Amino acid sequence: MRIRRILAAVFATAALAGLGLTSAATATAATASVTPASVTPGECTDNGGTIDRSTPVLPTCRGGMYDGQTVD
Repeated sequence: MRIRRILAAVFATAALAGLGLTSAATATAATASVTPASVTPGECTDNGGTIDRSTPVLPTCRGGMYDGQTVD
């Protein structure tokens, strides 16, 4: 009887620890891929892009880290 309780406690602890690691990895992956909706002209040019003002609505950053993002 005592062995069953110990094994149940070990399995419960392992399951909870596994859930904690899984949610931490998910949270890290979710925050790593966040890109801003728009960038400043300085951010665009500092990261290797150029400002394309020929787009109809807003200027767009072309090339570099923020390629395709709108410039405000």
